[in-house]
Amino acid sequence: MRRLTGKAKEETLIELQSTTDSQMTDGPAVLTAFRINLHSDESSGNGISSLSEGTHLPGHSETEGLRPNRDTVFFRDGVRRIDFVLSYVDDKDEKKQERRKAFEANLEKTGLELETEDKSESKDQKTYFLKIHAPWDVLATYADVLNIKVPFKESDMQHGQDVHLNWLSCPFRLPDHIMHPQTDYFTYPFDKNKVDFFLINDKETFFPPSTRNRIVFYILARVPYYSEGRMEREKTGIKRLLSNGTYTAAFPLHDCRYWKKNTKCESERFNLYSHWAGFLCFYKEQPLNLIRKYYGEKIGIYFAWLGFYTEMLFLAAVMGVICFIYGLLSYGDNKSSKEICDQNIGGSIVMCPLCDKKCPFWTLNSTCLSSWQSHLFDNEGTVFFAIFMGIWVTLFLEFWKRRQARLEYEWDLVDFEEEQQQLQIRPEFEIKCTNRRKNKITQEMEPYLPVTSKCARFIFSGTTVILWVSLIVACIIGVIAYRLAVYAAFASIIKDPMRKIQLVGRFITPQLATSVTASCINFVIIMILNFLYERVAIWITDMEIPKTHLEYENRLTIKMFLFQFVNYYSSCFYVAFFKGKFVGYPGKYSYMFGNMTKLRNEECDPGGCLIELTTQLVIVMAGKQLWGNIQEALLPLMRNWWSSRKGRHNPVNHYSRWEQDYVLLNFSQIGLFYEYLEMVIQFGFITLFVASFPLAPLLALCNNILEIRVDAWKFTTQFRRPVASKARNIGAWQEILNAVAILSVVTNAFIMAFTSDMIPRMVYLYAYSKDASMSGYINNSLSVYSISQIHPDNMPEDYWHDNSTSTCRYRDYRYPPGHEKQYTHTMQFWHILAAKMAFIIIMEHVVFVVKFFVAWLIPDVPSDVKARIKRERYLIQEYLHKYEVERLKLQLSASFITEPQSETSLTPDKHEVVSECS
Repeated sequence: MRRLTGKAKEETLIELQSTTDSQMTDGPAVLTAFRINLHSDESSGNGISSLSEGTHLPGHSETEGLRPNRDTVFFRDGVRRIDFVLSYVDDKDEKKQERRKAFEANLEKTGLELETEDKSESKDQKTYFLKIHAPWDVLATYADVLNIKVPFKESDMQHGQDVHLNWLSCPFRLPDHIMHPQTDYFTYPFDKNKVDFFLINDKETFFPPSTRNRIVFYILARVPYYSEGRMEREKTGIKRLLSNGTYTAAFPLHDCRYWKKNTKCESERFNLYSHWAGFLCFYKEQPLNLIRKYYGEKIGIYFAWLGFYTEMLFLAAVMGVICFIYGLLSYGDNKSSKEICDQNIGGSIVMCPLCDKKCPFWTLNSTCLSSWQSHLFDNEGTVFFAIFMGIWVTLFLEFWKRRQARLEYEWDLVDFEEEQQQLQIRPEFEIKCTNRRKNKITQEMEPYLPVTSKCARFIFSGTTVILWVSLIVACIIGVIAYRLAVYAAFASIIKDPMRKIQLVGRFITPQLATSVTASCINFVIIMILNFLYERVAIWITDMEIPKTHLEYENRLTIKMFLFQFVNYYSSCFYVAFFKGKFVGYPGKYSYMFGNMTKLRNEECDPGGCLIELTTQLVIVMAGKQLWGNIQEALLPLMRNWWSSRKGRHNPVNHYSRWEQDYVLLNFSQIGLFYEYLEMVIQFGFITLFVASFPLAPLLALCNNILEIRVDAWKFTTQFRRPVASKARNIGAWQEILNAVAILSVVTNAFIMAFTSDMIPRMVYLYAYSKDASMSGYINNSLSVYSISQIHPDNMPEDYWHDNSTSTCRYRDYRYPPGHEKQYTHTMQFWHILAAKMAFIIIMEHVVFVVKFFVAWLIPDVPSDVKARIKRERYLIQEYLHKYEVERLKLQLSASFITEPQSETSLTPDKHEVVSECS
């Protein structure tokens, strides 16, 4: 079943659809400059030059050696480029055959040219491939409709080069033809009536492959698959045909093989693989212009943001390492830990049981190791690092705005209004919304969703999100209950009441064992809930029927981030702000869900809860990054390997380009959403809780260096080529990052005040210490309780009575037994609480003032970019005016030539007037 068809008649999709589609534009009619290469060369990937009739391109002839060259992106004639490929399996289903027949007939009516590869030519002997080519008339029509900007004059703007420290940056630079694969041109939205205004050297290569596949996909998404005379609005678009199994795949083609350069074929994919996707290139800059040229601006802006984020992480990682080194160097000066480990001090202090019945009395020096570990992260340097990270976040966001503005200028997006593209009505909205009303602005009829239906959908969607968030909270409560129950079980293993509490080996206490196991269980629950909720979020967003692509992405982003925020951070918030804060004291303990549950609230280690927060953060953050890299690298590789091995018995170069791409994974329209979500969640870890783990930025830096190359490798080798799309910024993620940045200042201030032990130490040092040192701090921070007053329900089951020990100690500031205010808070408690609140207010105000000052000081758009934009607009308007004047002259000259011979006597005078005017 081989078929070669062309345009049946002069009819386009514009004539098949309502006039609403013709109002959709890709950008405003304002002129800017961008980089584009009109010349066909080995690395451009822009196709071929004009050929005389019967001439074949090198590498596209019918024979190459003894067998045809099938690794090609052209039709069998070697001239017409394949802009899109559809695949299907003929399973004798009559409904599917009718749909395909109607759909392909309507594609031909729009002017697209089709060529079918029979299943006998495919590797599995089952799959048909429908190749689609968009001729010049179709491209010109839809470039006009979509307002696509194209070059009309070579740019004469001088771009400054960074010459300072050029020798130092040489090892990190890529070849110039990789970094700048396109020449600068002034551009203007394409107008079919002004074809002679643009620099069209060759119509076949004027529109680059990324623009061509974008135009074709626009058509495919809106062509109906019902026959003439039948109006079934829901039967429209390639997406529905893919979902109902009529077609198995729809994708644009990659260039030729990525692992071996072919001089007879385009080499952009090979260049990306060689200079970007290899892990050995981790220290090199990214070829952002080539990424943008091959994949489109939307993917290009993601990698630009990820690369800039990784660069900024380097500074945060260095400061975090310095803070950690300070903790190591001040290890020997930690008097508190020395007192805890001292056999005469810590060994003589008997602590009250940490749980009912199962937990014995224990000596303070059993927590010697954990107190030293706490000092590594809970020291004076941590305060300065928390303040630094609050300022670093602002610098990152402000400098990114400047970098983004520069990319907008270089990528021809300065006056690109995202709404012009994203506010195009989604095909799903047009299909499902049968009600229509007149647009007050355009005065055209357009589909709409009634208010009652919209409210009902929003209520259902909001209720679903709340239920899932409640499920997360329920799971966290379950993990807390596990921590309370399992701690008693761990502690009961040790029967000797006066010895060190050891669980496994010499260095693991019940607190640490409970924290590690609970964190691991929590991580597993997080992964399971993520897997389930992703599908629920997409389902309820589809159910809402958003009108535009922008609305769809924003709604999905809000739902997913809200869920992920609660899912990933709730356990850290519990350890940071709730654990050990509502314990009570030996005579009046607090219980989870009341006294009947017998689950006593957790206490912090004598060294503080910060080390447990560090443990929780490391397990969740590192586990997520490890699991994410496994998912991103190994799973696509295994899936593609399994898919490609079915029915393949020959080397890969024996199969056609469309077959090689067919077995790759599909990159969905929301594929970048998951990439952004992963990085924003990581951004939350290194900002919200960074005071507890200064090495978090270093961990994130190492992950991101790998992440960039893994993502590059996936896009280049494991995914089909995505349909190119435009984007001038990172969208709703920018506002989410701003919100996380502001929240991080508050959380770090509260961590330093309430989770860390720094404020109580400072209050003791400056207000209560007799010799202005930390000597005696441990004894001062522990209150005394009479063992005889402990309730029998709180006493250990096998309590070994020692007459020499009549009291036990616990973490709090309360009066001792026998005092007139026994077991009530001392004045020192209120002094510490006041100091904590003062610290929070001062730290927040200092950081916020610096943040807002830095944000005001750094302009969002560099001054040189502003000047270039203004200069370009002036020059382009001038050139456009000259063109219109010349065009008017030609029209007047043509009208004089066509006048009757009887008026020839007047013609010289008219020409004279024209020449004088010119």
